[in-house]
Amino acid sequence: MTPITEVEGRRLALSNLEKVLYPATGFTKGEVLHYYATAADVLLPHLRDRAVSFLRYPDGPDGQVFFAKNVPPGTPDWVTTAEVPRSEGPARMVLVQDLASLMWAANLVTEFHTHQWLVDTPEEADRLVLDLDPGPPATVVECCEVALWLRERLAADGIEAYPKTAGSKGLHLLAAVRGASSEQVSEYAKQLAVEAERAMPRLALHRMTRSLRPGKVFVDWSQNAARKTTATPYTLRARARPLVSAPLSWTEVEECTAPGQLAFEAGDMGDRLQDYGDLLGPLLDSGRASPLP
Repeated sequence: MTPITEVEGRRLALSNLEKVLYPATGFTKGEVLHYYATAADVLLPHLRDRAVSFLRYPDGPDGQVFFAKNVPPGTPDWVTTAEVPRSEGPARMVLVQDLASLMWAANLVTEFHTHQWLVDTPEEADRLVLDLDPGPPATVVECCEVALWLRERLAADGIEAYPKTAGSKGLHLLAAVRGASSEQVSEYAKQLAVEAERAMPRLALHRMTRSLRPGKVFVDWSQNAARKTTATPYTLRARARPLVSAPLSWTEVEECTAPGQLAFEAGDMGDRLQDYGDLLGPLLDSGRASPLP
């Protein structure tokens, strides 16, 4: 029997709670739901008013993994949806605005991915993102080196960057921006990636070319495109272990000497939230958003 739970006055059917989704650690679907319930206070502000793409993995990361951008069939009528512009014509997508919607979405077993713009103002980007992706044998340690250079470079333009783990092997740098389109932010981000490669030719790369990747960090600027989405802060990832895209302090980035130092799982997040609160909280303060140079 599927248990019915009430969340903020909404009735939810939560299914297969005993199902193991992360075989490497035995982490179950019930534990996934528990993680999202406990992380909701910090996660929801980063989801709110942004159209959500779901990367679903209902049978765990070794099963079928697929993107769902449109409103999934069977979505309750109390879940907020919005029409968003797409090149092939407008589409209707989900907005996760409250705890009940978050728990409904988590029950689908998903990673949460969001655009760099709010649904009410798709013509203006409010986030800049740089995805630092290491090509083996490079690891997150090399990503940290590139991230520190980029932090200084962005600061020179009056833009404050905040780091989080990708929740796989790399790092994401985020900044709050204003007054520019996704296209303009993309151009600026590409320029930063080119400058990083010029400053650190042995370490950084601005092109995706596979043959150039080994041992280098690809500074992926392309996720600033209006149609692209990036893993939302605090989302679980579909990996062998229940890794989280976890906000970091710059001290942690500076002191990183081994890849394992920056791998945080769902079970680590309670203590981190107690110690740090939301390290990405400043991104939510529109008064701190910076114009592009």
